[in-house]
Amino acid sequence: MLTAREVASRVGARVVGDESRPLAGVAPIEAAEASDLAFLANPKYAGYLATTRAGAVIVAPGHLPADAAGRTFLVADDPYLAFALALGVFHPPRRPTPGVHPTAWVDPTAVLGEGVTVGPLSSIGPRCRVGAGAWLVSGVHLGEGVEIGDETTLHPHVTVYADCRIGSRVIVHAGTVIGSDGFGFARTPRGAVKVPQVGRVVIEDDVEIGANCAIDRATLGETRIGRGVKIDNLVQIGHNVQVGPGTVVVAQAGISGSTKVGRGVTIAGQAGLVGHVEVGDGVIVTAQTGVTNDVPAGQVVSGSPHRPHGEWKRIMAAMADLPGLRQRVKALERRVGTSAAAEKEATGE
Repeated sequence: MLTAREVASRVGARVVGDESRPLAGVAPIEAAEASDLAFLANPKYAGYLATTRAGAVIVAPGHLPADAAGRTFLVADDPYLAFALALGVFHPPRRPTPGVHPTAWVDPTAVLGEGVTVGPLSSIGPRCRVGAGAWLVSGVHLGEGVEIGDETTLHPHVTVYADCRIGSRVIVHAGTVIGSDGFGFARTPRGAVKVPQVGRVVIEDDVEIGANCAIDRATLGETRIGRGVKIDNLVQIGHNVQVGPGTVVVAQAGISGSTKVGRGVTIAGQAGLVGHVEVGDGVIVTAQTGVTNDVPAGQVVSGSPHRPHGEWKRIMAAMADLPGLRQRVKALERRVGTSAAAEKEATGE
């Protein structure tokens, strides 16, 4: 166990209450017990502060109860960040024993750095370079000439095609494919002719890629994922796409070929971006949005085809009124029709 003071010092918080309070782990505020550390980041759960059995709760300064007597709180400016750090304190990352598993295959020309772990049934092709402390968990395939940076983790069944580059401290989850051919074909009367995809994929440092994603190699040049990008599960990124540093791409989103995405962009779930467009820095593309042309920096866009979020909300509100509007129009048509018939009868027409 750790004391509240020890935890607070590691997560950037200050203790209000019993600094020696023993804590064994982290739990949801509604289910925590006396040995647990809970957290409150969403005001929706503020009611649980009065009923939680947690030994201590991480809160923002504004959520510290007026009467905190007999209770323990870890006060942090960003409770969610403090919660994330606390999880790391109680659940430090597992590290394997370095070495190459007997069932793995490593080409004689490959270079492995100090402390590399190559798990069962993995294969490392000719001229590969794997950085110090990297971990290929199991069933990982590296094609010819692949480079992997220091302390990068490739989870089971990750495939990295030839000549791709992955930086340091990158995490790639199970089943993801990096460097498969971009979708390029020339149409002819005799059918589609494949355009050879001879570029590569470059993944910069500190990127995390979810499970079962596909990042296509460039036709020429590079498909590049910038430093610190976070990609959720089931994301498709086409050939020659450029994704700027710090961008977040959420599950089931798709980015078509040669699109450029700026820094710090958020692309929400099931959004789709057509090819050859530019999305500026700081843009937010909301869920299920279809981006069909360039988006200036700082905008929030929604709908398909996309439009400014405020305009899209007004359109959605108007659509909700359409059934009632239709009934009113029909009623007016009946009234107009009845009046016209009565006028004809009165005039003998």
